[in-house]
Amino acid sequence: MTQPSLKSCPCGSDIPFDACCQPYHQGPILPPTPEALMRSRYAAFALNQRDYLLATWHPTTRPQQLPADPDTQWVALEIVAAPSAQNDQGTVHFRATFREPGGWHMLEEASRFIREEGRWWYVDGTPSVKRLKPGRNEPCPCGSGRKLKVCCRA
Repeated sequence: MTQPSLKSCPCGSDIPFDACCQPYHQGPILPPTPEALMRSRYAAFALNQRDYLLATWHPTTRPQQLPADPDTQWVALEIVAAPSAQNDQGTVHFRATFREPGGWHMLEEASRFIREEGRWWYVDGTPSVKRLKPGRNEPCPCGSGRKLKVCCRA
């Protein structure tokens, strides 16, 4: 499947997509750390690349399928903590801001990863979703630094 041409990667790295997460999405390059896998998975969510999400989910916890989610717009990723992996296990604590027709939300999760035969896998996480209620004069949740009224609400 052809990826769209993007100036910067959806994962928030400020690196062009084709030099950041796209090589992982297209393979055979594997993400070298749990954080790199987390960022590539976030980019896959943002681009609705369900096949990549399933392919990077550990077989013991992977769902049979992921339904399409065209109404969710993933707009920002913040890595809260990504300590160095130890003993082929790693964690990434992140916050992801998204927008749906009903408003703005933030997903926060402490994700677990495991490395088997040199490959990192997403295992599971403890998610919580919080509804955001930004005022029109507050910073836009997308992370642009502009006020909501002149950014995503305009």
